[in-house]
Amino acid sequence: MGSRPYGRRLAWGAAALLVAGVAVPAAASASDAGRTDRTAESAVAAQAHGPKKAKNVILLIGDGMGDSEITLARDYTVGAAGRLNMDKFPMTGAYTTFSVDKNGKPDYVTDSAASGTGWATGHKTVNGRISKTPGTDKPMTTILELAQRNGLATGSVTTAELTDATPAVLASHATDRSCQGPADMKECPNDRIAKGGPGSIAEQSVNHKVDVLLGGGKQRFDQKITEGRYKGLTVTEQARKLGYQVVTDAKGLGKARADKPVLGLFAPGNVPVEWTGKPAAQGGTAPQRCVTNNPERTAGTPTLEEKTKKALQLLEQKQHGKKGFFLQVEGASIDKRDHSADPCGQIGETAALDRAVKVARAYADRHPDTLVVTTADHGHTSQIVPLEATPPGLSSTLVTDEGQQLKVNYSTNTPGKSQEHTGTEVRIAAQGPLAERVLGVTDQTELFTTIRTALSLR
Repeated sequence: MGSRPYGRRLAWGAAALLVAGVAVPAAASASDAGRTDRTAESAVAAQAHGPKKAKNVILLIGDGMGDSEITLARDYTVGAAGRLNMDKFPMTGAYTTFSVDKNGKPDYVTDSAASGTGWATGHKTVNGRISKTPGTDKPMTTILELAQRNGLATGSVTTAELTDATPAVLASHATDRSCQGPADMKECPNDRIAKGGPGSIAEQSVNHKVDVLLGGGKQRFDQKITEGRYKGLTVTEQARKLGYQVVTDAKGLGKARADKPVLGLFAPGNVPVEWTGKPAAQGGTAPQRCVTNNPERTAGTPTLEEKTKKALQLLEQKQHGKKGFFLQVEGASIDKRDHSADPCGQIGETAALDRAVKVARAYADRHPDTLVVTTADHGHTSQIVPLEATPPGLSSTLVTDEGQQLKVNYSTNTPGKSQEHTGTEVRIAAQGPLAERVLGVTDQTELFTTIRTALSLR
């Protein structure tokens, strides 16, 4: 584990001057620029003199959150010259995201299963596979499993189903990402319990006894188990047998205690997005403002910010022998609304993740032995184009919070089909112990090594 088969890291010493998050207004004076430079240098100096090892790691994933998605959310919510919370990290770099075929050759556009496997295990795999090898379909140890073996508390928070690819890579091993519940095992015959396998992703997730699991996907956990020790029970009943507190709304989450593991299931499928609006269309849309209170979000649905705060509270109280914790937080529907060419849904979910980033950074400010990393699993389709452009795909015109019009285009597939991921590198930013390892251009698999090294996991 921890090898780097896809090349050495680029030298980052000189790149230490590339510090994100310090805005210089367009009309800044020379003295303003000087102050900004000194601020940047101070951030690097503080990083260099901070703790060298981490007690805790918070990893925040924007699914499909490439630079275009970040820029779109920034332009709409805080303005072109503004900065999001995720823009303010002292260390920022980029990493490559390609997956591989069964022979280990590059597949230039990854899916979330293969990309998540990259940072979860330190190794690449084929698209659709969950923390298993590309050729031999063997399980690979994950960063969450290593954290558990070393006595750390662990958590996973998402706005998707808890059995979706990004949370699944931490606490399960599956031949295909579709094998989410006991009734979904068609593509994973060798993973069935009757064949000596570990069962569905839902069953594996609770069997791992992850301390905090918060997301959607109640429909998977309500499926009945057909094989093995818990045959005849639903996965939710299995979880209760294993000691889980099961909660389904914000009130229940607020009452959850740290003395038992917590399973939060806040929607039958994916948690409804926060914002809505008209999707992009051929020929464009009339200029629109986004609706920021989606009526599909029922009262009592906790926000990603609220789930992150509670997860941190529970994990801090839970810390086994004061050894710390590993927490992954995913803003999942940035990707899902990008697939649907829905700019308002996509922007709202990026803004929601950004509020979770603020929570994580505030926690790290109080606990400087915490490494916080924010990144994406892959790029996606949205592009900001000139208002006069007439793109052949789907487009929409938005009226930003600055009162300006902005056109966003979706053209990675034929209109009417799901828009596709892209193979671009994506941003990675960090603060805390070993944050400097994200500088330069690295590969997704190296994030595993950074977390493992920071936490001194054996």
